[in-house]
Amino acid sequence: MALLSKRTVRTGNLPFWSIRRISHKMDENIVNFMGGSPLNRLSWLRPSSSFLNAVVESSATRWILFKGGMPLLTTDANTEKRTLALLTSRDVKPLLGPGPYFGQGLNPGESSTEETPVLEAARLHGPRVVFLGLEERNPATASALPSSDFKGPEAAVAHIDGTPYFSVDVADLEEGKVDEVVQNSELEQSDVKLAFTDPRTAMGALDMFGAAVFANARSMVDWNDRNRFCPACGSPSYSHWAGWKLSCSTLLPWADNTGKKPCPSARGLHNFCHPRTDPVVIMLVVNETRDKVILGRNKRFPPKFYSALAGFVEPGESYEDAVRREIWEEAGVKVWDIQYHSGQPWPFPANLMLGFYATADSSKPIRTDLDNELEDARWYTREEVLASLGAATSATSDKIASAWTEDKPKAPSGTDSVVKVESVFKMPPTTAIAGVLIKHWAESKMEAGNSMRGFL
Repeated sequence: MALLSKRTVRTGNLPFWSIRRISHKMDENIVNFMGGSPLNRLSWLRPSSSFLNAVVESSATRWILFKGGMPLLTTDANTEKRTLALLTSRDVKPLLGPGPYFGQGLNPGESSTEETPVLEAARLHGPRVVFLGLEERNPATASALPSSDFKGPEAAVAHIDGTPYFSVDVADLEEGKVDEVVQNSELEQSDVKLAFTDPRTAMGALDMFGAAVFANARSMVDWNDRNRFCPACGSPSYSHWAGWKLSCSTLLPWADNTGKKPCPSARGLHNFCHPRTDPVVIMLVVNETRDKVILGRNKRFPPKFYSALAGFVEPGESYEDAVRREIWEEAGVKVWDIQYHSGQPWPFPANLMLGFYATADSSKPIRTDLDNELEDARWYTREEVLASLGAATSATSDKIASAWTEDKPKAPSGTDSVVKVESVFKMPPTTAIAGVLIKHWAESKMEAGNSMRGFL
């Protein structure tokens, strides 16, 4: 299912996600597909070169490879099941260049010797690498790992109880070398096929854990790839803090800045040094009797496709302000009673989708001629929406939809039956938060959202 809690349960080596209801007066917390953030990100250890270099050497470490934003997937030769390809450090080392991999000096193979913030876990040579975090064996009892435990590689590895994850995009590396690494990997020697896959297509193949790690990894490698130059002065940038911070190369101790003005990024704090997340409000507008919703059709949507309205949060706006403005601009409708439902990371490239319900007067006209973003918007009844969703008799009908262009839900495997109703229009699957908002409303679960229900 796409609506699951953060608690993980293990069977053998494979985690799966289970539903957990919050035992207090408020409603359940919702974790959407690609959410949940299942790794302990160990952010306080990102500046530690000794920690990072140690975990690269660990046999437990796994790597997620991208090629221009396309993840490397495995396909089982027998079942055709696809998952993220998790390569070992031994597999990927030929792509990383000589060690040390973090805390690098002026020349390849050299360690930085100066104690300065601009060289903390700096990676100056080879592709940019992102440390994603640690999948702990028992998250419920895991203890925090203090940076003092990682003065030496042996001590660092000894304190790690779980699977460290790294990610790297190999698009700029020699294609033949990348192919050789993939072909010689441990996974390639097993009964699976490896291939870089379109990221939106790959989404449909992932389970909750894999989707959440994918969302983090793709956003981070994309951010590193897009920001190769300092936005303050235009000089080349470099990564440090395990790929979570970028700095201007003019700040390096050995930089020759003769005749140059000091880079503005050398003074104060600057948001372009850290990964960006772009908030997007996505809202389902309901009428006062809760039996109708507004769905809109963007001009770029596939045929017959309708969805909730959405838009980026602008500077100087609260989330509630953005909800009111976007609905007015797109549909010419005034709303009130804005209620938060849940959020969803959306790594295309780095959005955070924030789901809301809002109330409007269904007797007032809808108009799409203000910003002309929508081709159509209209009120739909619960019966019409349920007909499009398909009347499912089992929760297993909430399987991941394979694409926007499906006319109706596919029957899941197993013995559970699904009554299919020919739909008049199409809607997002529940792997997207728009589909979750619509489905919750249609099944009268509109109030079963986040515990922070009500006005924010």
